[in-house]
Amino acid sequence: MVDEIIVFRQNSIKINDLYVDPYGVDKEYHDAKYIFITHSHYDHYSVDDLAKVMNVNTIFIMPSSMKDEYHYPNQVIFVNPDTDYDLEDVTFKTVRMYNLDKPFHPKANNWCGYLINYNGLIYYVMGDTDDIKEAEHIKCDVLFIPIGGKFTMDVNEALTCQKKIDYQFVIPVHYGSIVGSVHLGEEFKNKVGDKCILKIK
Repeated sequence: MVDEIIVFRQNSIKINDLYVDPYGVDKEYHDAKYIFITHSHYDHYSVDDLAKVMNVNTIFIMPSSMKDEYHYPNQVIFVNPDTDYDLEDVTFKTVRMYNLDKPFHPKANNWCGYLINYNGLIYYVMGDTDDIKEAEHIKCDVLFIPIGGKFTMDVNEALTCQKKIDYQFVIPVHYGSIVGSVHLGEEFKNKVGDKCILKIK
C-alpha cells in the first residue's frame, strides 16, 4: 500500500487527504479534500474534529438523512444507500450500514458505509454495522471492519463477516476507545493472520 493511512479513534480514518468520520484527531491538519460521514452520532460527526481537518475547499459526503444537521458553507453531497457516485478524482458506492439486533443504528435511518475507489485502491469502510447481507461478496483492497462490540460487531462476529468479503488487507476499527479493549486488535489479528494490519493511533 502506498497511501498514508491513519486510524484515530472509533471509525476515524485518514487516507492521504481523504477522511472518514474524523474523531480523536491528534493535531491540526486542514488538508481534507473529502470528508465522508457515515452517520450522525457524536463520535462520527464531531464538530471539534471536523475543524481540525477541513478547509474552505473541503467537500463533504454524508447521508441524506443528515441534511438538517449540516451547517457548513462547504460543498456537500448528500447520498443514499446502494448508489454509485463519481467525483473528480474519487468514485464510490454507498453500502447500507445498520444493526441487526441492536437499537443503535436502525436500517430505516439510511446511514451509509462507503466503498471508495481512490488513488488506485478500493477501500471499504463498513461503518457502525453488524454482519449484514449487503456486505457479502464485496471486493476491495483494504477493508475497515468494526470489532469493538456493543454498537457494532464484536471480534467473533467480525471474524465471520470478513470471510464473506474479498479483500487484500483488513484494518480493524471501532475499538480501544469508547467500547472495546485496545487488545481486541491483537486478538483479531492473531486469528486473521498477515492480511490484518493494526493502524489504531
